[in-house]
Amino acid sequence: MIEIKNVSKSYGKVKALDNVSLNIDRGEIIGLFGENGAGKTTLIKSILNFISYKGEILLDGERITRKNIGKLSFATSEHSFFPDLDGNAHREFYKEHFETFRERRFDGLAEFFKLPLNKPIKKLSNGQQNQFEVILALSQGADFILMDEPFSGSDMLNREDFYKVLMGIIEENETVFLSTHLIEEVSGFISRAVLIKEGQIVGNISIDKLEQQGITLTDYIKENYHYEEDRVSKALENMLEGDRNNE
Repeated sequence: MIEIKNVSKSYGKVKALDNVSLNIDRGEIIGLFGENGAGKTTLIKSILNFISYKGEILLDGERITRKNIGKLSFATSEHSFFPDLDGNAHREFYKEHFETFRERRFDGLAEFFKLPLNKPIKKLSNGQQNQFEVILALSQGADFILMDEPFSGSDMLNREDFYKVLMGIIEENETVFLSTHLIEEVSGFISRAVLIKEGQIVGNISIDKLEQQGITLTDYIKENYHYEEDRVSKALENMLEGDRNNE
């Protein structure tokens, strides 16, 4: 389990996280939702211990250090692979550095997505690089797989294929924590939704509970974000009124 206890993070006068508390259990597929600047990336970077923060984050009851960080893997659209190395070299690197590396999963996913493993990763298309980033995260053998908008720029069909494959390969003890704006696309395979707004958790609910209440994930997010259905018409009306006043 990952335990996030009263975590806060500020960048100058801007508070990116404000007293966030959250538990991430094994065996879950959690969607992390929020508008740009809500704190999604900062929360994930805090869990990975990439940045300093106030509060406490524990992994199976211990602070996250070099000794246990191998239980976490990370995929991001900003990419964390070695661009000059090819896929085969990455396989060897991961085999050497991670005892839990899942070589069969790596090869199977690379074959499924038809990725050429003999080309430097920097020569692959942006969509292929995103796929390779995710493949590495899924194959590392981590207990908790953190993803921060991993499919930015990827086409819809490849994203749909990934979701289907993910559902088929994730085992009971593996956890996926996925930050994304693609609400409708992921609503069918996540088990829990966590909403963050202005650095605070404003929603945390299982998909089963939403279904029991007859509420869609999109409506739940709009409700907790206090979304104004007429905000577009109001904005257009104000702009048109301004144009008429200037005539």
